[in-house]
Amino acid sequence: MNTVLQWISYLTILFGAGLALTAAIAIVRFPDTLSRMHAATKPQVVGLVLILIGAAVQLRGHPNVWLLPLVGLFTLLTAPAIAHLIGRTAYREQRHRDGLLLINELGDDVD
Repeated sequence: MNTVLQWISYLTILFGAGLALTAAIAIVRFPDTLSRMHAATKPQVVGLVLILIGAAVQLRGHPNVWLLPLVGLFTLLTAPAIAHLIGRTAYREQRHRDGLLLINELGDDVD
C-alpha cells in the first residue's frame, strides 16, 4: 500500500510539473496578452494543485502538511481575480489582436 501511494504521489507531481512547464512555454510563445493570460492561469493552477496533492500524499503524517491545502485554496481564489484584472488592463491599453473579440461588451464601460 505504501508503494502504491508513493507511485500516485510521483505521478501527480510529474503530471503537475508537466502542466506547469507547458504553461511556462505557452507564456513565452503566445502572441498577445489575452492568450498569455489563459496560459498563465489555467494549466499553471491545475499543475500547482496536482503538485500539492502529490506532496500531501508523500508527506502524510507530517505536522505541517495542513499548509498545502491552504496554498492550493489561496491560489484557486486569487488566480481568477488576477486574470480578470490583467484582461481588463490589456483591453484598456488595447493590447489584444485586432479581430479577436467578436462582441465588444466593454466598449462603453472602459472609457
